[in-house]
Amino acid sequence: MSKAVELFFDVGSPTSYLAWTQLPALCAKAGAALVYRPTLLGGVFQATGNASPATIAAKGRYMNDDMARFAARYGVPLIVNPYFPINTLTLMRGAVGVQLRMPARFDDYLRAVFKAMWVTGLDLNDPLVAGRVLHDAGFDSAEVMALTADAEVKAVLRATTEEAVARGVFGAPTMFVGDTMFFGQDRLDFVRAALS
Repeated sequence: MSKAVELFFDVGSPTSYLAWTQLPALCAKAGAALVYRPTLLGGVFQATGNASPATIAAKGRYMNDDMARFAARYGVPLIVNPYFPINTLTLMRGAVGVQLRMPARFDDYLRAVFKAMWVTGLDLNDPLVAGRVLHDAGFDSAEVMALTADAEVKAVLRATTEEAVARGVFGAPTMFVGDTMFFGQDRLDFVRAALS
């Protein structure tokens, strides 16, 4: 496929979850590849001086309402995770590790983690809870945890996060069609138009 959408995302972002629910079908319909770029949002925030909308009370309340509207539009479940924010370093290293070493299971990993985070609202800060989520999705949780300590996995996540910042990313999800950047799951119409 000559057309592609690069998706820079973090599983700790509810708007990344919403984008993930829509982009596979959007890309398939456009005949475009969806290229997942796992990124550490905390690293992006640190490098750019940005912060979660939840850190501003009024904006956080608005975002929760707006995300609920989009979830209803998309016909997908979404809850506000009571444990938010969740430190996603291990989860994102897990995403990179599975993508690198078990690519056939990458979609399963994302489905399990996004569902645990934004559908059932589990505390993925707790390693036992995260391990159970992976086990229930058919993973050997010890094997995935071992990947999170792998030097190559750490280096890839760091490099992708640095690349994202260098390309102008300041939050998640951020999508690129060629060199054109689109920030936010509420910009999917522009992504669709760029692919046409």
